[in-house]
Amino acid sequence: MPKIRVHWPDGAICGICFTTATHTRGPCAACGETRLLPGKDADEANTCRDCAGITTLLQCDTCGDEAERFRNGNCIRCVLRADLTATLQPNTPPDLRLKRLVAVFANAERPESIYTWKRGIGASALLTRLGTRELAISHEAFDALPASNAVEHLRETLTHHGMLPPRDRQLAAFERWLEKRIMSLADHREIQDPIERFGRWHHLKRLRAKSFPGKNMNFAVRSAKQEITESGRFLAWLLSEHDTTYSDIRQAHLDDYLSSGPSTRHAINTFIASLVASREIAKVRVPRREAQSTPILTQAARIDHIRACLTAGEMPAADRVAALILLLYAHPVGKIAALKTSALEARPDGLYLRLGSVPALLPAQVAATFWDYVHNRPNQQTVNTDSPWLFPGNLPGQHTHPESMLHRLRNWGIDLNGVRNTALRDLARELNPTALATSLGYSSKIVHQHAAAAGAPHADYINLKSSQLQTPPRLSSVKD
Repeated sequence: MPKIRVHWPDGAICGICFTTATHTRGPCAACGETRLLPGKDADEANTCRDCAGITTLLQCDTCGDEAERFRNGNCIRCVLRADLTATLQPNTPPDLRLKRLVAVFANAERPESIYTWKRGIGASALLTRLGTRELAISHEAFDALPASNAVEHLRETLTHHGMLPPRDRQLAAFERWLEKRIMSLADHREIQDPIERFGRWHHLKRLRAKSFPGKNMNFAVRSAKQEITESGRFLAWLLSEHDTTYSDIRQAHLDDYLSSGPSTRHAINTFIASLVASREIAKVRVPRREAQSTPILTQAARIDHIRACLTAGEMPAADRVAALILLLYAHPVGKIAALKTSALEARPDGLYLRLGSVPALLPAQVAATFWDYVHNRPNQQTVNTDSPWLFPGNLPGQHTHPESMLHRLRNWGIDLNGVRNTALRDLARELNPTALATSLGYSSKIVHQHAAAAGAPHADYINLKSSQLQTPPRLSSVKD
């Protein structure tokens, strides 16, 4: 039996109902005035305190706003502001960034969550160190801290709200990972030296050149990590199995290594090519690995997936929209996760989605789902306000992580590779490959390969005017 907190004219009120009542705002059903609505009338419509005859004091002693008196007669926002001011000490010495941080936290849409977060051991220690000025507000200072969720959440809050300069999170994480990877090989200089050169002068240099604001570096960073890791494993195998180092690599070594292990060993290709190009080793090559099979779904199975996304009531809206983009347009999950709300554009004739250089008109069957979602995106109720991402992540200012999206879509029974291949081949039967590649943001080569596999009659047709480009998915069997 819930514990009764107060008695109001409409009955005994438990703690949960009290909290709900004191967080409900809008026009009063009785007087029409917009204010706190803790009461109910005879028709169960929400009413203000005065119209409901509630005498419980629901006004903050400090700011005067109608609200639950959270502590010592003060609302949660005033309590937060006072606690954070005492901890962060933004005025001694004056630091406008800390003053802004207090305001960001105190003005969050869901301040109760901030109150709970700041009381955690990790967050409390970080805020205290900021207040004593022991921890500087800089990326270098945060990089020097042990990695934790509290560190990243505070860092991204500061970045998202302009108190730290923006930077490429994935590139910065790769730099830290590379340093640790190189240091882990300190006892084997014959392995460490070539891996350090490969990591710094090939991958790190390339990633820095490719990085720019808004660029999704997830795939590039993951590929770089895999190539560096696999190359280190190959050198360790070469040393243990053949008692030799990278300078004496021969084709027989490569053939033996590649044939005796998993397919991930082929990730040494770039490393070997770089050694050959720099003339550190004799000319050898890593044979190209051919896929053993191409996962394919039937068109009927794809349509069933689309229908399930539209009708499954328990499916979160973010998963629903992400799955539909994959099912309709074969867009890679890594790119779906990094889409911005600006990718959706409302026009007089409907809602358009821009994946490549030419926007595609969303089918009428799904347009309302996208429209509702973009105006009710998750993860924006604390400090992650004004997020530009279509799929906001848990960290302020960041989109949802591609691996998290992959995991969730797989949990809904979606064969990601099969869906992608089926969608591409089906679309290739409707459009010429160049038009499709332009609309979806794929390389023309990949789409031509799918078009040829699908037996599309225009698989070899290259030129088409941009005004002719469209990407209408085949949805004739999906019911409204």
